[in-house]
Amino acid sequence: MAVTLKDVAARAAVSVATASRAFQRPDMVGAATLERVRAAASELGYSPNRTARALITGRAGVYGVIVPDLENPFFPAVLKGAQARAHELGAQLLITDAGESPEGELPLVRTLAPQVDGILLCSSRMDEESLREAASLTPLSLVNRVSPQLPGVFADPDPGIPAAVQHLRRMGHRRIGYVGGPSISRSDQVRREVIVGICAEAGLEAIEIGSFAPTADGGRLGAEALLQTDATAVLVYNDLMALALMERLRSFGVDVPGQISVVGWDDITFAAMITPGLATVRVPRYDMGTTGIDLLHEPAGGEPARIGLRTRFVPRASVGRAPSSSTLRA
Repeated sequence: MAVTLKDVAARAAVSVATASRAFQRPDMVGAATLERVRAAASELGYSPNRTARALITGRAGVYGVIVPDLENPFFPAVLKGAQARAHELGAQLLITDAGESPEGELPLVRTLAPQVDGILLCSSRMDEESLREAASLTPLSLVNRVSPQLPGVFADPDPGIPAAVQHLRRMGHRRIGYVGGPSISRSDQVRREVIVGICAEAGLEAIEIGSFAPTADGGRLGAEALLQTDATAVLVYNDLMALALMERLRSFGVDVPGQISVVGWDDITFAAMITPGLATVRVPRYDMGTTGIDLLHEPAGGEPARIGLRTRFVPRASVGRAPSSSTLRA
């Protein structure tokens, strides 16, 4: 026999109405009562009918998530945080991949909007006009992107990037390059400005090496461009690019960190597993996922919330002392 809401209410010693509110509007139920109802439901194996709940509450109990590339190791921790928070709220995630195509994001929003209560856009590169159209279709929140019209959560370059640049300065580096990501990426623009500003304050030379795809191939191209400069250290748009950049440098016979020191951004799992370990700026990716779902679930009134989470520099063996003399590069 199928377990009903009435059975759950009886086990939890509450009314059917209270049990219903525990699933439909948990914010209206006391913590102790909510825990009792959830425990009873778990013991009995009860799961609320989503279709019925949607008819009653007007909510589907599903959030959409659009990421530019599921193969990019930045996103699993974001998705894990988003999924954990959605589960706490009694919701599910519907995840899709935009294939690194800004033009592909809006069509995905159009497809998902009728099926979900809102969409989390991760590292979106849609222009503001497209974002306005997307927001007219369903509630949105942004991860790793800032827009004046939408709530979002982003990684604050402070204090991570200033700490990384100062560490390089202490190691004797005076010419510091930046291998950037897509030129249309706001986070890339912000990081460039911060690096240039910090270098100027510290009396260092900031060398802008170019804009590249945020992929392994982009990192390899960045390595080749880096070798055309006299930078002795380089900050890279993300860890995936930084790892590929180091691999390409080694293929040219360039020693890391003996000849060039490398700093990434993200602190993905693989950063600490390679040799030499990749020094990087740690981004609180899990917290970005949970915060993004919070912004969807309980939208603030008035001005859209824009939340910056602090980053932290993680020194590892890919940074060494600046070479004492100029070195011939392949």
